[in-house]
Amino acid sequence: MVPYSATAQNAEETKAEKPVSVEPQIRTRDMTGTFGGQRISYRATIGETVLKSDDGKPEAVIVTTGYVKQPRDSSRPVFFLFNGGPGSGSVWLQMGAFGPKRVAIPSDARDDGAPPYPLLDNPDSLLDVADLVFIDPPGTGFSYLTDGTDPKKYYGLEPDAEAVAKVIRLWLNDNGRWNSPKYLGGESYGTTRTAMVARKLEGETYNDVGLNGLILISTILDFAGREPTPGNEMAYVVTLPNMAAAAYYHGKVQAPSVEAIAEEARRFAIGPFATALLKGQDLPDAERAAVRAELSRLTGLSEQYLDNADLRVTDQRFYKELLRDRGLTIGRLDSRYTGRDFDNAGETPDNDPSFYGIDAGYTAAINSWARETLGFETTREYQSIGSDPGRNWQWSLGSGSGRNAYLNVAPFIGQAMRQNSQLRLFNAQGYYDFATPFFGAEYSLKRTGIPQDRVEFHYYDAGHMMYVRDEDRAKLSRDIREFIRGR
Repeated sequence: MVPYSATAQNAEETKAEKPVSVEPQIRTRDMTGTFGGQRISYRATIGETVLKSDDGKPEAVIVTTGYVKQPRDSSRPVFFLFNGGPGSGSVWLQMGAFGPKRVAIPSDARDDGAPPYPLLDNPDSLLDVADLVFIDPPGTGFSYLTDGTDPKKYYGLEPDAEAVAKVIRLWLNDNGRWNSPKYLGGESYGTTRTAMVARKLEGETYNDVGLNGLILISTILDFAGREPTPGNEMAYVVTLPNMAAAAYYHGKVQAPSVEAIAEEARRFAIGPFATALLKGQDLPDAERAAVRAELSRLTGLSEQYLDNADLRVTDQRFYKELLRDRGLTIGRLDSRYTGRDFDNAGETPDNDPSFYGIDAGYTAAINSWARETLGFETTREYQSIGSDPGRNWQWSLGSGSGRNAYLNVAPFIGQAMRQNSQLRLFNAQGYYDFATPFFGAEYSLKRTGIPQDRVEFHYYDAGHMMYVRDEDRAKLSRDIREFIRGR
């Protein structure tokens, strides 16, 4: 037997310690399309960016899909986009709103049914005014953490923002776009991510990445408005206008328009309703009766039901109760959608009809486009809504132990705007979105420290993904196109 020498042992240890390399996959294809009325030649690139630890070990592989007008023009704006979750891939914004192709699903809040789902040219893509880069953060889409990487290093408010900011800086390096106008934006938790990433790019170091605009779609910045924890009255205040809008859409209340009923509900919510809730058990009977009657008029719920709920109806209860007399529930992401539960006796819905009404079409579209058209090769399953980030997410920010602690990232937007005199903000909200209520977005963005002369609010006649409605996809595209051109 040959002795196992110390030299051989050291060689084995060195081999074991040597970082495993990951060769990034990059696929490109030159294409043409008509966007915003202009015929555009563009290069589609789907590629992997490898993020490494300080000792050179690959930790995360991030997939981006970029669409860049040809010939390349560094003076053009570039728009970095992502979705939310946390744990959601960029499929929704890419295949539903702004990519050069979109999936065709029903525009009138009907279920998307079974395949095939047509993949159509998207004239509402923003490629006529900006190059587009869709980012799938770690644990979403085809992006992943390498074996042995601690999820805590990437799954959380701070580390997620750090990773996305690194990807943006690397893309600017690789594409020679440091002096291009830059826009950053996302949907849902992607708006939270926008605030966090903007701070990483502009506020924490002296090698800033200057931004021209933040584009928020279905905004959630102040999480107190989404937590109906006993004692948190704001959760009921900010969702009341959504209840009124949904009741109007389904014919449970009368008003000249959704805009009119929403404004009535705003005034009542921040005034008599908030006052009544804050009085708690000191609320006089006469005042309670008056508030209950107006609450019933605005929401379409009976006074008896409102009394049983002590004037505090959670959104989950509302989805089930509004159309109980018709045997229907309404959607969370988009309350235009309706569904039928196993039975009609429960307190909350079995599921969200506005999510299962669209997810199959989007999943088919992104896999077909990325794999078959752009040629991306992987055995990994595309994570439209990845479970790992959602399960492992670290919600703490500075102080507080979790999501139920008071979490508000809107001040980061205010800081970025105060320190960048030309940074503007675009906010888009659907009237029928309970996941990120429009009144909650207004409440968080109109508070102290955010320059109101550089904030725009835009509203749409659909829900969380307002672009599933054809008219609102076109309107959203026009509104953002005008915002980018107005720099």
